[in-house]
Amino acid sequence: MSSNIPKILSLLRDMYPEARAELHFTNPYETLVATMLSAQSTDKQVNKVTPAVFRDFPTAADMAAATPEILLPYVKSCGFRSKATNIVMAARKIMQEYGGQVPGTLEELMSLPGVGNKTASVVLSNAFHVPAIAVDTHVFRVSNRLGLADANTPEKTQQQLMEVIPMEDWGDAHHWLIWHGRRVCKAQRPLCQGCQLNALCRFFNRGEKHV
Repeated sequence: MSSNIPKILSLLRDMYPEARAELHFTNPYETLVATMLSAQSTDKQVNKVTPAVFRDFPTAADMAAATPEILLPYVKSCGFRSKATNIVMAARKIMQEYGGQVPGTLEELMSLPGVGNKTASVVLSNAFHVPAIAVDTHVFRVSNRLGLADANTPEKTQQQLMEVIPMEDWGDAHHWLIWHGRRVCKAQRPLCQGCQLNALCRFFNRGEKHV
């Protein structure tokens, strides 16, 4: 891992002071549904479908009373028919086991159908303000390119980030890395030459430069 981690984090903070979740939600239930829909879909597409979802299924109780077949037409543009099933089944478990309230621990969230570590971490951080680092494709790519991590799986990357980033910055750092990945450190053609981090970046200084 890089010896410049404090400098990298400081620059990311300065570059993205407004960094935040780009999914639209207002409460833990909406956060959970939107995050489940975002798996292998774009935030832009999810934000197109969630207004109708939240209008017609405004609570976990409403969602639990639905069926996957009823929900599917609302969310099919976000891919994977299983998302409709998982969301309805998760809502039913929330009603049956958690009194209609989205649970607020990693273990409880991961017990819900279709909820893995990444989704649970996003919900914890954004809905409950519990320190957590969710590793999506952007966080995985950017953190390993910069040298904040040196890992070949999201799980190992998450563990390494938790070790080198102060806990109070976990939630913000998640958003800094996503924003940098979407705006500069893109998967196919990263904008290395104009990147403010290139002097500190392992990827850039190994000679894997892009314009």
